[in-house]
Amino acid sequence: METKQILDTIQMISEEKLDIRTITMGISLFDCIDSDGEKARQKIYDKLTTSAKDLVKVADQIESEYGIPIVNKRISVTPISMIAAACHDDNYVAYAQTMEKAAETLGVDLIGGFSALVQKGYQSGDRKLIASMPQALSETKRVCGSVNVGSTRAGINMDAVKQMGQIVKDLSEIDPVSCMSLVVFANAVEDNPFMAGAFHGVGEADKVINVGISGPGVVKRALEQVKGESIDTVSETIKKTAFKVTRMGQFVGNVAAKALDVPFGIVDLSLAPTPSQGDSVAEILEEIGLESVGAPGTTAALALLNDAVKKGGVMACEHVGGLSGAFIPVSEDSGMIKAVEHGNLNLEKLEAMTAVCSVGLDMVAVPGDTSAETISGMIADEAAIGVINNKTTAVRVIPAKGKKVGEQIDFGGIFGYAPVMPVNTNSPAKFVARGGRIPAPIHSFKN
Repeated sequence: METKQILDTIQMISEEKLDIRTITMGISLFDCIDSDGEKARQKIYDKLTTSAKDLVKVADQIESEYGIPIVNKRISVTPISMIAAACHDDNYVAYAQTMEKAAETLGVDLIGGFSALVQKGYQSGDRKLIASMPQALSETKRVCGSVNVGSTRAGINMDAVKQMGQIVKDLSEIDPVSCMSLVVFANAVEDNPFMAGAFHGVGEADKVINVGISGPGVVKRALEQVKGESIDTVSETIKKTAFKVTRMGQFVGNVAAKALDVPFGIVDLSLAPTPSQGDSVAEILEEIGLESVGAPGTTAALALLNDAVKKGGVMACEHVGGLSGAFIPVSEDSGMIKAVEHGNLNLEKLEAMTAVCSVGLDMVAVPGDTSAETISGMIADEAAIGVINNKTTAVRVIPAKGKKVGEQIDFGGIFGYAPVMPVNTNSPAKFVARGGRIPAPIHSFKN
């Protein structure tokens, strides 16, 4: 049996595009706090370059020794708004530059945590960090930022929703591609290894290793063997496949944690697609029986997929966390791109799909003249889905400056390209301008 599992894994890697999408080291920066901003940034640089000095080397060794592709090596840090709040700097661009310098020194692909948590209100560090985002993210290549504007326990901070619509718009005016480094959350989690939303939560250990797996191609290939069989068989097939994939993620996480002498945190068992043919969540949904993703039945098929992935993965690993499910980023999924280009998938259907899968409106390109208020409305809608359903949702939207519906914006590499999608032009401006806070839903009171 063990030999068969090994052979199955080899086949999944060689033929079905299975990989470890990311090994992410989470690092706490609380011991770097200093009222002198320059001293704080030096402490941050020193801690990052010391703590993660062997991260890339260990990942490369695992890839070489076991033949398991590891696509990205990443770092997440304590939300910078908390760390920088003690200093008297007017803005936090220099902190992003320090993160960039450390990531470059270490050779990691991305570093997340230029973040703020404002679901119930702002502190001074939050305001400064958010105001710094357009400059900070446009002037760095590896730094990722996030803002959590809502939670099931707190409700939705509509002042923050309004501000983040403008921040996304401002960033797009400088460099639309930089918008892929910024995500707006509701119910953000503390152990997410995926970017752009990764940050190291306050309840985490000083250092930890989290692993994000992939595997849409593996699931699709497995479903090809059960054509025409019942939905029960489809669910069972996905569960068994997710079990195998998650086992590999746990193995890599444990090996990396031991080699780095850092605690193993979680496996995020999300199906993370790429633009490569055969590595698509949309194609899984079509294999289940849809003519195209976006057809009636899409939300139900995605709910089935998401649930079966979680059930299979949870049985395979002691510590599952992060977001865990199926990602539906438009630009990173060849099947999603095709559905948009053929007019089979629109924003409204995408929004419905986000109610039953991981994250939300992810890597969605909209016309460059989309207003800040419209972007805020999209953020509010996604936050509402997350808050009411007690799940993580997010918006990573890219206003494609100078581009119109049907044109494309290219992000390169595993991030692919996105066709510009039409947006409802009726304005939510008066709603967004009200500000205040949407109260927490009644089911949040569980004490």
